[in-house]
Amino acid sequence: MKITPFLMFVGQAEEAMNFYMGVFPRSKVHRMEKYDETGPGKPGSIKTAVFEVSGTQIMCIDSPVPHAFSFTPSFSLFVDCQTGEEVDNLFQALSENGKVLMPLGNYGFSKWFGWTSDRFGVSWQLNLP
Repeated sequence: MKITPFLMFVGQAEEAMNFYMGVFPRSKVHRMEKYDETGPGKPGSIKTAVFEVSGTQIMCIDSPVPHAFSFTPSFSLFVDCQTGEEVDNLFQALSENGKVLMPLGNYGFSKWFGWTSDRFGVSWQLNLP
């Protein structure tokens, strides 16, 4: 059994995937399939993709179906970092044009912690254990 985080976008899956792979080390695309002119999605949008960031595989798609929901902070990707500088750098990159939910700080449960939603609405908790 394997559990993989799954992110559903509406036309931004490839942009988000490339952004995450540029922010996190040890990143690569494992597979990617795009819609063609036969649909049902917009030609060139992501039908399904699996990519890896820092050893974690994530699946994403561009939904061809309109829906009345998006990402919510109640589900987030929790990242344990090695240094405070790593937390700072990731927080800066991920929060740019996003929304800071908890600014960087010592909250007692962590030496250095920040929680942000990125410009795509995906929620990230960055932690220095």
